Amino acid sequence: MQKVTLKELGQQLGATVKGDATVEITSVATLEDAAQGQLSFLANSKYRAQLEATQASAVLLSEKDAEFYQGNALIISDPYVAFARVAQRLDTTPKQMLGIHPSAQIDSSAIIGTGAAIGANVVIGARAIIGEHVQIGPGCVIGEDSIIGSDSRLWANVTVYHDVHIGQHCLVQSGTVIGSDGFGYANERGTWVKIPQTGGVRIGNNVEIGACTSIDRGALSHTEIHDGVIIDNQIQIAHNVIVGQNTAIAGSTTIAGSTEIGKYCIIGGNTAIAGHLTIADGVHVSGGTNVTSIIRDKGVYSSATVAMENKLWRRNTVRFRQLDELFNRVKQLEKSTKGEE
Repeated sequence: MQKVTLKELGQQLGATVKGDATVEITSVATLEDAAQGQLSFLANSKYRAQLEATQASAVLLSEKDAEFYQGNALIISDPYVAFARVAQRLDTTPKQMLGIHPSAQIDSSAIIGTGAAIGANVVIGARAIIGEHVQIGPGCVIGEDSIIGSDSRLWANVTVYHDVHIGQHCLVQSGTVIGSDGFGYANERGTWVKIPQTGGVRIGNNVEIGACTSIDRGALSHTEIHDGVIIDNQIQIAHNVIVGQNTAIAGSTTIAGSTEIGKYCIIGGNTAIAGHLTIADGVHVSGGTNVTSIIRDKGVYSSATVAMENKLWRRNTVRFRQLDELFNRVKQLEKSTKGEE
């Protein structure tokens, strides 16, 4: 079990220590669930009432909330980011054992970097390059000519097809498939003719990809995921999509082929984005939105309807179908009114 004092954490975070600087912290928790030895945080002042009852040994607070808490605290401008930093330091996620498991099958032309850990039943294809200190979990498959950058980690059963490049310090969760064929077909008198997907996938540094996500390879050029992107679970990214630096994409989102998403975007969960579109930098798309046209300007974009009683929804659906008729009737009434004037 790791232990760290408030003084040490304050120095690491650049925070001001309030109270006993020698208090030892072993883990993190919410205000409601925290116990002795744990550090919590208050990022939203509407939960300020929980400060009085918390059993945390210390709390991360902003200056505006510090006066409402008499216990040990670390005062910092952004408690939530500070909480994330402390959680990283005290992270108990197990690491892959060093070395190569005897059941791994590694082509003789593959290059394995110093300190790499390769789990049971891993398959690594010809000319693949595994960087230094990479961790590859049990059951992973790394295809021919693919590259995994140094200090990256793949959890169990990740499949990386051929000609996929993953950068440094990346994290890929279990069940994800990177480099599968894009949905490319031509129709010849009712028969589908497959178009070979000869591009690859290029993933930058410090990218995190959730479980059971699919990222298709490019049809001709590459599918690109740029530095710092975070991708949630069960997301479909089609061929030749480009996702800009530090964009975040929440779960169950689907992005159709050849769409380009800008930098610093936030895409809410269960969003559907049509193909061959461009989304500007800094766009925030609300969850459940259907994006069917180009977004040129930074801002917040939303669509879809809220849940309602089924009877009301059915009536509104009928009325929605009548909108065009109603619109034309209003136009005729306006013309009639103007004629009478």
